Amino acid sequence: MTKQQISTQLNERHKTFTTYIQSLNERDFTFSKDGKWSAGQQSDHIVRSVSPLVQAFMLPKFIPGLLFGKANRPSKSYDELVSKYKEKLAKGGVATGAFVPPAIDYDKKEILCKQVNSKVEKLCKQVNLFSEQQLDEYILPHPLLGKLTVREMLYFTMHHVNQHLEITKRNLEK
Repeated sequence: MTKQQISTQLNERHKTFTTYIQSLNERDFTFSKDGKWSAGQQSDHIVRSVSPLVQAFMLPKFIPGLLFGKANRPSKSYDELVSKYKEKLAKGGVATGAFVPPAIDYDKKEILCKQVNSKVEKLCKQVNLFSEQQLDEYILPHPLLGKLTVREMLYFTMHHVNQHLEITKRNLEK
């Protein structure tokens, strides 16, 4: 995918997520099934996941290169990256540390949805400052997947929000 296609998908997928979250009533927003995260916690997790990425993209481009090195392989395709992520999850991979959300009250719903959309908008603006080559040149660390090219990290972010939308919907099935 080109950076324009990635930006479009990031925006569309996150807006689909927040539109769904905004449609939930208090009971559904705070409901937790079998110890799974509530819709509110899913929303908070998305904010927690996108925030460091926005920060990384705002750094001068040479900083990630100094901190994490440069890619020594071509970027995986979207499907290859998703497959790798699913393999890690199947082996027991879960969110840890700062990515684990606390309990979230209903009064945080609007704020979280605004944060998700605002952060993704900022991320997309930063993506546009990268060349197609730079998306494949620079790498960033992912807590579960290890070093990813910037393009792969964006692919992950696209898939990740869809995954959490589906989990949220599944947990609310009657």
